[in-house]
Amino acid sequence: MKYLFDEQVEPGQLIEIVDGVLWLTMPLPFELDHINLYLIRAENGWVVVDTGLGTSKTKALWQTIFAQLDSPICGVIVTHLHPDHIGLAGWIADNYNVPFYMSQTEYFTARAFGAGRNGATNERDIEYYKRAGLDSTLIEQLTSGGNKGYSSVVSPVPISYTRLKHDMQLTFGGDTWKVIIGRGHSPEHVCLFNKEKNVLISGDHILPIITPNIGAYSTEPEASTLEDYLTTLPQFKLLPENTTVLPAHKLPFVGLHQRVDELICHHQEHLSALGEACHKPQTLVSLLPVMFKRELSSRNMVFAVAECMSHLNYLVVKGRLKRSLNSQGIYEYVAH
Repeated sequence: MKYLFDEQVEPGQLIEIVDGVLWLTMPLPFELDHINLYLIRAENGWVVVDTGLGTSKTKALWQTIFAQLDSPICGVIVTHLHPDHIGLAGWIADNYNVPFYMSQTEYFTARAFGAGRNGATNERDIEYYKRAGLDSTLIEQLTSGGNKGYSSVVSPVPISYTRLKHDMQLTFGGDTWKVIIGRGHSPEHVCLFNKEKNVLISGDHILPIITPNIGAYSTEPEASTLEDYLTTLPQFKLLPENTTVLPAHKLPFVGLHQRVDELICHHQEHLSALGEACHKPQTLVSLLPVMFKRELSSRNMVFAVAECMSHLNYLVVKGRLKRSLNSQGIYEYVAH
């Protein structure tokens, strides 16, 4: 793999990756401290691809970016519903009164998350973490906040949208961008490929250095998200090996086929390690050290449990593990 740059572009600055495609970043208040965003030149302005979190700091940085552009914003594309991608999409789209593009599942899931629980109890969330084997104190900490966190960093999602579908062609500024749908990290993640420029905007579906979180969360605890991911990765090897990949995190790179192979191998190694660890019955919590070698904060625990659950679900569906509920109401997994 070859990286196109030695370091990230500074927030508030723009770099032209190829003719008509600009790269910028926005800060994130996490261990992963940035997100890459992109602008595509169209006939009458610029199309935004992902937006950063919906915070006043990010808004101010976007104002700095807008002032540098030679024409206005004319569209907003969101690759998927996670807050660092959709956070200011509604604000930008409604402020400029421009088309808002998203896949159907991502759009309606974002609308649902923004609306919160609407009076529903958190008992299903509690059951999810109990079955994973977490202690009651941590379960209380993880489930007491409801869904308020999403709407606090995501501006209202526009009440209408343009639906993006797999293999759909978008034309901006005379250039054609093909929509490629990936699944697993999120339900219907949009990637964009321009054959003429040989550029892939990969969002979170394909990242260098780090791996996308592939989780089965309490909203769909039986989800086969890892199978979704592993079955939608190989299609990217049909693109040229020397495609310039523009990811949502870390640096733009060349080496698409190698990275796809590495990501598949990464998950296969985790699956093998989990299978070996289950020579005797194990709970999800007891298996976390198999997948994660670092201490997990409470925030990271949410993602870690979901990631481990997705791998265990995969092994159960494939018949490599057997799952049962013990007398404490905790799932136990053992090699079949």
